[in-house]
Amino acid sequence: MVRIAAVGDVHAQVGAVPMLKSGFANIANKADILAIAGDLTAHGKAEEAEVLVYILQDVKVPIVLVLGNHDYHLGEQDKIKGVLVKSGNTVLDGETAVFDVGGYKVGFVGTKGFGGGFGIRALPDFGEQIFREMYREGVREANKIRGGLESLAADFRIVLLHYSPIKDTLFGEPPEVYAFLGASIMAEPIDKLGADLVLHGHAHYGTEKGMTPGGVPVRNVAIPTMGRPYAVYPLIR
Repeated sequence: MVRIAAVGDVHAQVGAVPMLKSGFANIANKADILAIAGDLTAHGKAEEAEVLVYILQDVKVPIVLVLGNHDYHLGEQDKIKGVLVKSGNTVLDGETAVFDVGGYKVGFVGTKGFGGGFGIRALPDFGEQIFREMYREGVREANKIRGGLESLAADFRIVLLHYSPIKDTLFGEPPEVYAFLGASIMAEPIDKLGADLVLHGHAHYGTEKGMTPGGVPVRNVAIPTMGRPYAVYPLIR
């Protein structure tokens, strides 16, 4: 068995340190890997990534992360990634990572993802260029997932996102904002190529548990949704 601790929307900033740091205490007794599903910072500042490094410094398991929309707000996403990588964390943006846990190879495909909507109401590649560019951004993010899964050889395969690939985990949010919270185009490569678990954040008022059309478990691990510092999901082969 492999235990994945997961959380999203940490929104690290000065003033939230004591609560967040205590929330991650003794995580090594409960999990083998910590996955963080984006919105690592509150305002997209590189100095907030330094706060997150401090929060996580006593975590004694591997940490794998993706960035979220907040982390892009000021255009400092590369600096944020650099701060985290320099401290020994794994930050994915279309790449994969494999960790050895108890004789198993645990693989992650990670990227931010994007919005665009779901099913027949998803944003099409048609009309004004600004909307077509949004569509293409969703395609690019879906292709990162596809490329990662095609190359990932592991006993367990986990897709780590910020935006959601399904509607199920958005229930609780106003339907008017669903298109800004995720896109079904990301679920297509997951169902075609297979995964054991999908983790995402972003939907603060959503639902924790859902499933892709092909039956892959999806978990919304945004802190406000879960109401706890992190959740632990056991994977059993």
